[in-house]
Amino acid sequence: MGTRAHRAGGGVSPLLESLKAGFEALPTAALEAGRLGLLRRAALASALHDGLPSSRSERWKYTSLRAFERRSFALAVPCSNDGALLDLPALADIPAPRLVFVNGCFDNALSQTDGLPEGIELRPLSAVLRNESAKPLTLLSRRFEAADETFARLNAALALDGALLRVAAGVHAQAPLHLVFLATPAGSDLAWHLRNQIELGAGSRVCVVEHHLAAAGHRHLINAITQVEIHQAAELCHARVQDEAPTASLFQRSDVELATGAQYRRLDLELGAGLSRHELNVALRGAGASLVANGVLLADGKRHLDTRLGIQHLCGDTSSELTWRGLGAAMGRAVFHGGITIHKGADGSSATLSNKNLLLSADAEIDTQPVLEIHADEIKAAHGATVGQLDPAALFYMRSRGLPLDDARRLLTVAFCREPLSAVLDSALAATLSAQMDRRLHASGAL
Repeated sequence: MGTRAHRAGGGVSPLLESLKAGFEALPTAALEAGRLGLLRRAALASALHDGLPSSRSERWKYTSLRAFERRSFALAVPCSNDGALLDLPALADIPAPRLVFVNGCFDNALSQTDGLPEGIELRPLSAVLRNESAKPLTLLSRRFEAADETFARLNAALALDGALLRVAAGVHAQAPLHLVFLATPAGSDLAWHLRNQIELGAGSRVCVVEHHLAAAGHRHLINAITQVEIHQAAELCHARVQDEAPTASLFQRSDVELATGAQYRRLDLELGAGLSRHELNVALRGAGASLVANGVLLADGKRHLDTRLGIQHLCGDTSSELTWRGLGAAMGRAVFHGGITIHKGADGSSATLSNKNLLLSADAEIDTQPVLEIHADEIKAAHGATVGQLDPAALFYMRSRGLPLDDARRLLTVAFCREPLSAVLDSALAATLSAQMDRRLHASGAL
């Protein structure tokens, strides 16, 4: 290809070389599907030219990839799963309708889409790419120009599957729709790249739950981008549960656009993976658009967890409310960047960010950076971040009422993590997510 894969510190990156080799081994039909061959090759060449981002990039300042870039991965290629994993406990509590992907491949046997309401289209990207008459997919034709967007460009080059959800105007779905991304051990460390798209027509309403789960321990690389478009007066509730294997590497990006009067309520539970980075970018483009985006970050063991928010108020009378809670336990490290920009012309907007963190171990580390930029008039904005320990006064009060110290710590820690779940208005779904979070907290030893 006439390019050279560079390491963040110079030289050749084994990681990028392995992905390049996987790309070159892909069948021509897979590369050219959707007439995307030229775009895929250009995206890969650009990623190889710039290499992986280093700490010299402000956006990657607290997340070093030096050890990660020395690893190699085999590219997971299109496959057909035979349903042998049907009885996996990981799927037992996930109802239909659901779309299931195993190691980056759509699994028809595990998926259940019967009974979808009229006006809702839910299907895998791979099925669309196999349609020879399909027009070039704008979903995969997006270009990522920033030098540190290497993972996004790798996704543009290598994404072969993902979930496509389209909701017609005026459709209201009663039951949540589930997107399940399941990782299982394989003969080698695999890498797969997923591109998802969620589009809501005007006045529609739906709830989506995105599950990232592991059937057992593995060391795979997952690189996923989810693009969300919410049209005029539509409402989307979106819960994302990341509970990957403690040795997995996960890079995710969510890009969201809100039209006039659109509402987006989102909850992120970051509970798994050894190295995890999630970028949430939301553009409020229409007047009256509103965002509630909350999250819980659990950095336990030796996990490194990096979350970066980029909220853009581009029109007047828009609102954003962000409530994030972080826990640092054992030798874990959490990195949080909460960026809000109120652009010129976005007068009358309101924005609030609260990021509170608990250090439960002397060896844990939490870095938080709230950033608020205002270029408009007559706005309401507030942001704040704290890092501390459990309130001694609250502990004393509970112990004075007869609670043992461990029970008091447990109750306060659980209560600390519950507030972000208010983003989910469906009480049954909120209870399910709360129970899953509590189980993970207990398993982590943080309680």
